[in-house]
Amino acid sequence: MFELYALWTWAPRMLAESYARAGLSSRDASLAGFGLVAIGGIGCVLAGAFADRIGRTWTTIASLVVSGSCALIAGHLLAQPALLTLVCLIWGFAVVADSAQFSTAVSELCDPHYVGTALTIQTCAGFLLTALTIRAVPAVEHSFGWAVAFSLLAIGPLFGIWHMYRLRHLPAAKRMAGGRK
Repeated sequence: MFELYALWTWAPRMLAESYARAGLSSRDASLAGFGLVAIGGIGCVLAGAFADRIGRTWTTIASLVVSGSCALIAGHLLAQPALLTLVCLIWGFAVVADSAQFSTAVSELCDPHYVGTALTIQTCAGFLLTALTIRAVPAVEHSFGWAVAFSLLAIGPLFGIWHMYRLRHLPAAKRMAGGRK
């Protein structure tokens, strides 16, 4: 969640700015902003299907690589609204795809008596982090621009990739996704 809500909060504003600079319709910018949020539902469904077939850690890592890459790229595309929209749609698809995988991993790996507590802690920590990133993006954007502001969000996926990779190599990982890690 490090980048998720910051993306949903600030990418539509960046899209609006990009479209306005190019003389394009604010309605089209709003549709692009809606699309980047809505496409996440498809990302969740497909990631769940892939995770059950090829494994939870690989699916999560792939999603995080795509999401983090989009975070690093999107802010550099302000002058290219069509390309920015494409990157934002890809980002919107990938940014949500890992969320269910983390929660499912917690439920598969945690002592059944503490699953609710573990998921509550995970959710609370995620919302705390996202409150920080939602606040940080406009401050960084104001001082350094969109490229730096959104690149900051790549820290979350990098952290997630590292930890999912480590989890993949633990014996407990065999309890995930029917043994497909």
